[in-house]
Amino acid sequence: MAHPPSTLQRLLAHLAPHRRLVLAASACSLLNKFFDLAPPVLIGLAVDVVVQQQTSWLARLGAVTVPSQLGVLAGLSFLVWSAESLFEYLYGVLWRNLAQTTQHSLRLQAYDHLQNLEMAFFENDSSGRLLTVLGDDINQLERFLDHGANEILQLITTVVLVGGAMAVMAPGVALFAYLPIPVILWGSLHFQKRLAPRYRDVRDRAGAMAARLANNLGGMLTIKSFTSEAWELEQLRQASDAYRQSNSRAIRLSAAFIPLIRFAILFAFLAILLIGGLQAWQGSIAVGTYSFLVFITQRLLWPLTTLGRTLDDYQRSMASTRRVLDLIDTPIRITGGQRRLHPDTLRGAISYDQVDFHYRERAPLLQNFSLRINAGETVGIVGATGSGKSTLVKLLLRLYPLQAGRICLDGLAIDQLNLTDLRRCIALVSQDVYLFHGSVADNIRYGQEQASAAAVRHAAELAEAHAFIAALPEGYDTVVGERGQRLSGGQRQRIALARAILKDAPILVLDEATAAVDNETEAAIQRSLLQITANRTTLVIAHRLSTVRHADRIVVMDHGRIAQKGTHDALIACGGAYADLWRVQAGLRPDEALAL
Repeated sequence: MAHPPSTLQRLLAHLAPHRRLVLAASACSLLNKFFDLAPPVLIGLAVDVVVQQQTSWLARLGAVTVPSQLGVLAGLSFLVWSAESLFEYLYGVLWRNLAQTTQHSLRLQAYDHLQNLEMAFFENDSSGRLLTVLGDDINQLERFLDHGANEILQLITTVVLVGGAMAVMAPGVALFAYLPIPVILWGSLHFQKRLAPRYRDVRDRAGAMAARLANNLGGMLTIKSFTSEAWELEQLRQASDAYRQSNSRAIRLSAAFIPLIRFAILFAFLAILLIGGLQAWQGSIAVGTYSFLVFITQRLLWPLTTLGRTLDDYQRSMASTRRVLDLIDTPIRITGGQRRLHPDTLRGAISYDQVDFHYRERAPLLQNFSLRINAGETVGIVGATGSGKSTLVKLLLRLYPLQAGRICLDGLAIDQLNLTDLRRCIALVSQDVYLFHGSVADNIRYGQEQASAAAVRHAAELAEAHAFIAALPEGYDTVVGERGQRLSGGQRQRIALARAILKDAPILVLDEATAAVDNETEAAIQRSLLQITANRTTLVIAHRLSTVRHADRIVVMDHGRIAQKGTHDALIACGGAYADLWRVQAGLRPDEALAL
C-alpha cells in the first residue's frame, strides 16, 4: 500500500510552476556558501607561504617570491569576498521573491477553493480557524522560505564540501570531525519526530483562539447586552493559556537541542586541535594544512548548532503548510455541469421532482417533495420555522447537494447547468442581509460593478431606499461600515433588495425580504414589487402573510411537505393552517377571518 505524500512533497508539487525561481535561488545559496568557505583555505595558504616560502603550494604554480604569493592571495581574497557578497545579495532577493510569490499563490488558491466549497463545509468549520489558515499559516510558510530553506541548503553544502576537503587533505584527522555528525543527525531526526505533533497542536490551538476572537467581535452587542464581558474574558484566557502552554511544550523540547549539539561539536574540535596539532608538530601534515583544519572544523560543525533552530522553523512551517494544503485538497462536492445558460433565454419555470434532502447529521427534511412553479409566476411560500422554506431556495442555488430527485429550470436539471450561469439567473434577497464594508452605491452594484450611477439610483427607488440614502451624510457615497452596522436593519434590507433588482435576473427570490421593515415601508415595497416581479418568476418566502397576500399562488409548508396551496382568498375560504395563521397575524376572530 502506497504511503500518502508528505507535507513537503505536497508543497514541492505546488512550487512546480516556480521551478526556475527555486533553482536560481538554490544555485545562489550554494555558490554563496562555496565562496564563504574559501577564507579558511586562503588562511591555510597564507600560513603555508610564510612557513614554506619558495617551496609553498603557490610557488609550485609559478609565484616564486613571498611578496608575489601574498599578492596572489590578496587578489584571490578580493574576488572571494566580492563573489560571496554578490551571491548573498542574489539569494536574499530570490528566496524572498519566492516566499512572496508562494504566499500570494497559495493564499489565492486556498481562497478560490474555499469559495467553491458547499455551505455545509462552512457550517461545520469556524471562520476564525479559516482566517488563521489563510493568514498566519501561510505567513509561517513565507517566513521559512525567507530564511530556513537557504540555511538547510547551505548546511548540506558545508558538510559535503568541507567533509570532502578534509578527507582528501588529512583523512586520519578528518575522521574525528565526522564522528559527531551521525549523533547530530540522529538527534535532529529524533527531535523532529517529537516536535512535529507538538507544532500541529500549536496551530490547532491558534485556530481555536482565533475562532473565539472572531465570534466575540461579531457578537459584541450580545456580549454587552447580557453583561458577559467577564465570562468571555475568562473563556479567552483559557483559550490563550492553552495556546501558551502548547507553545511552551514545543519550546522546552526545541530549546534542549542546541546545548546537546554544542557538546558533540566540542568533542570534535578538541580532537582536531590535539591530534592535528601533534601530527603537525611531528611533521605528518603541513602547518598550513593544520591551520586549515582548525579553521574549517569550526565552519563544518558550528553551523550544525543552527540545525535545531532551522528544524524548529521547518516543523512550524510544515504544520502550517499541512493545514493550508488540507484546505486546498478538501473535496468539492458540488460541481457545475457543461450546459451553458444565459439569463436572456431563460423563461424561469422551476420544478422540484421527488426531492429528498437532509442537512448533515440531522433528520430528513424533504422527502419525495414535488412542486412546479410556472414561468413568470409569483409564488408565496409560508410556514413555521424549520418547515423547509429557505431550504428550497438553497437547493435551487445548489448550495447543498440533493440526496435524491432533481430540480429543473425550463426542464433542464440544474446539476447539468454551468454553476455560475445558474446562479447568475437568480437574484436573492436573503433574510440574513450581508453588506460589505464600502459605500452604499458599492453595495447596491455588488456583482454588477459596471452598473451606472443612474441604474443604481433606479434600483434604489424601486426598493424604496432612495429617500433614506439621499438623507445620509454623503448620500450614495456613505460608507456603511462592517456588515452595514451603521444602518438600521430595515435600511440594510432595502439596500439588499436594490442589489437584487439591479441584477435583473429572470428569477427573483425574496427570503423574508420585508421582515425588518416597518409597515409603511412594507406597503411601499409591496407597491414596487408589482413592477419588479413583472415578466420574471418570483419566490416570496415570508412569515408575515401580508407580504404574500397578492401572490399568484401560496404554498404552505409543514415539516418539509406541502400542507396547502392556492390563492390567498381560496386558502382563507377553505380554513386550515393558513387561515389560522392569517387570523393570528391580523388579530381576528375565526369567524372574521372566514368572512374576509
